[in-house]
Amino acid sequence: MEIATETERKYDVPETFELPDLVGVGGIAGVDGAETHDLDATYFDTEDLRLMRNRRTLRQRSGGNDAGWHLKTPGDGDGRTEHRLPANGDEVPAELTALVRAIVRRHPLGPVARLRTHRVETPLRDADGRTLALVAQDRVTADSDGTQTVWQEVEVELVDGDVAVLDEVERRLFDAGASPAQGPSKVARALADRLAAAKAGATTKPGATTKPGTTAKSATAKSATAKSGTTKSGTARSKKPEPQVNPVILYAREQRDAILSHDPAARRGEPRAVHQMRVATRRLRSTLKTYKKVFDANDVRDELRWLAGVLGAVRDPQVLEEKLLGLVDEAGPEFAHTAQRVRAHLEHRIGTGRAELAEALESDRYLDLLDRIDELVDRDSPRTPDPVKRARKVLAKADATLDAALASGVEEEIHESRKGFKQARYAVELIAPSAGEPAKRLVKALTNLQDGLGDYQDSNIARGVLRELGGDSFHFGVLYGRQEQVGREALAGVPALARAARRRKVRRVF
Repeated sequence: MEIATETERKYDVPETFELPDLVGVGGIAGVDGAETHDLDATYFDTEDLRLMRNRRTLRQRSGGNDAGWHLKTPGDGDGRTEHRLPANGDEVPAELTALVRAIVRRHPLGPVARLRTHRVETPLRDADGRTLALVAQDRVTADSDGTQTVWQEVEVELVDGDVAVLDEVERRLFDAGASPAQGPSKVARALADRLAAAKAGATTKPGATTKPGTTAKSATAKSATAKSGTTKSGTARSKKPEPQVNPVILYAREQRDAILSHDPAARRGEPRAVHQMRVATRRLRSTLKTYKKVFDANDVRDELRWLAGVLGAVRDPQVLEEKLLGLVDEAGPEFAHTAQRVRAHLEHRIGTGRAELAEALESDRYLDLLDRIDELVDRDSPRTPDPVKRARKVLAKADATLDAALASGVEEEIHESRKGFKQARYAVELIAPSAGEPAKRLVKALTNLQDGLGDYQDSNIARGVLRELGGDSFHFGVLYGRQEQVGREALAGVPALARAARRRKVRRVF
């Protein structure tokens, strides 16, 4: 599979539109060498357009320079990620189906539209002959649901240029009569009515509530603030405020969306995606625990624990390998053989974990879990206890657990206190959009404390692996001793981190 980042902008243009002279715009020195292509694409989706509702398009296309199967997924800004496979018949390739499994679940994929495009593609080159961008003038004929639609549009796609080129070209196109495209894609325009009906029929479309990685702040602010307008005479008038989105539900939706967003890359075992998907799983499970009287979701919490464990079977040895190999490098070249044994052992664990993760993400158990999560987070917002009071209660419990653990010195109790502070941090994260800077300071302090406890726990795990691999080896014994020292230092630093997290200024949010 070929994976590429596509950065482009689309414009609607009138029937009489002519491409303006772009020489001298954004460093463009030449526009020669235009090519003509006739493209024929069939788009696939579920009956209720789950892919398009989640800003994804799947097609099989003939003609042009990249004929075959294309799956486009959201990226940053103007960019999108495109997964490409050669044409191999009319069945959607299993590799692409896997990448959207978390969205389509058990719903079959089938043809939803056919688009034929007559394209004139012009390269925009700089003085050195580099192609900065490609301008495509498209005449599109779309067939869907027995209806045919014809229109013209222009696409500008970056090649070796930067976004500044797109900005400059866009200004010239606007001057020539172009306007921003009606939809994010050709097929979205072709299926506009059907897509609108599908969106209206979905309470909350999975994966599209918020962008992964964002906080609830912007959505909460929009929903909680009354909009104002002006009459023709200029007199201000008030509109009814939009219903406020329950912050607990909103936070839970964000975690659901993050799980779906990171699913494709996690299937490939990409470290960052596995980590982020695991974090979202933990955040959601923690929220269901903090508000267990509201959600009544013990079964979902148990299944989220299972999912986090499967992700951890990949992520934990990845982190441990990085730590131990760094430790070996610091120890010097005479520990090279030790490094080989550590790497072989942990790479085997990572490989086994990836295979188990891939199997788990294709299982009915995982799809059932996603369906249950949707039922919980897409329902009408329930009445919930005051989130600030809940966060205060969870944090107080974590404080007490840590105090008892430090007094006993029992490793398992210290680990439990770390989990308690994770739950507390997530509870404070939930209220941070409305609580402002004080909550952010508390989140930071709790993160530092959690990291300190985590360093102690990591050192215990690392020593276990070293003991397993070379309990009778001098070199492994040296590394074991160093990790033991790391653990002692980490634990010795915890009381100071705890005091910092309990300062009145830090806890002012309560």
